[in-house]
Amino acid sequence: MVDGTNYELIAAVREELARAADSVKAPAMQAYMKSAMPYIGVTAPQLREACRAVFAAHPLASFDGWHETTLALWREAHYREERYAAIGLTGDRRYRGYQRLDALPIYEEMIVSGAWWDYVDDLATHRIGPLLALYPDPMRATMLSWSRNANLWKRRTAILCQLSFKAATDEELLFACIAPNMGEKDFFIRKAIGWALREYAKTRPDAVCRYVRKHETELSPLSRREALKYMEIQEREAANR
Repeated sequence: MVDGTNYELIAAVREELARAADSVKAPAMQAYMKSAMPYIGVTAPQLREACRAVFAAHPLASFDGWHETTLALWREAHYREERYAAIGLTGDRRYRGYQRLDALPIYEEMIVSGAWWDYVDDLATHRIGPLLALYPDPMRATMLSWSRNANLWKRRTAILCQLSFKAATDEELLFACIAPNMGEKDFFIRKAIGWALREYAKTRPDAVCRYVRKHETELSPLSRREALKYMEIQEREAANR
């Protein structure tokens, strides 16, 4: 243990991943994710099982220890699965009490340095979203700021963070985070806008329809298609009954 970092946990994660590694699967996984960082070839179920065992065997006694160990595992990763394990550590049930505002810099670093959808979408929906629910006022201000940030992954996070909120969605915040990104040409932002609206349409289809009609010329075709997809499916199913 150095400076609060539990290197035994990190070593154990690497050992378990090496044990489950499949060198045949690894190149295809890397190619699918278009990742510069290599994979070791561990499937998602294997990764969850490895993390479950390691985290149970190496509990972290303090917020600082959790914070430093998480970032060391993330920063020193040789394989992409190690970074998935770091995200898993942030969400481990033992550390639910650490989901507070001073955890935000951990997630912000992961979002900015990870800079790809597999990391960012998990963090947006399962870490940033819960912080928004717990601390609505400061996190609302942060998401509004992120929605205008030069970093597109912060903007994607702001758009997607309420993805699972359903009736609890802050509609004003959702639309405010989409607004500065409507003219964005990047696929990941356009897709995020459509995805967020599609999920909200499952709760408030009327609100999403009005929004899309109002901003029809500003939203990209991709965003519009995704936003209306759920309602179109519902209409087809109703017509076939």
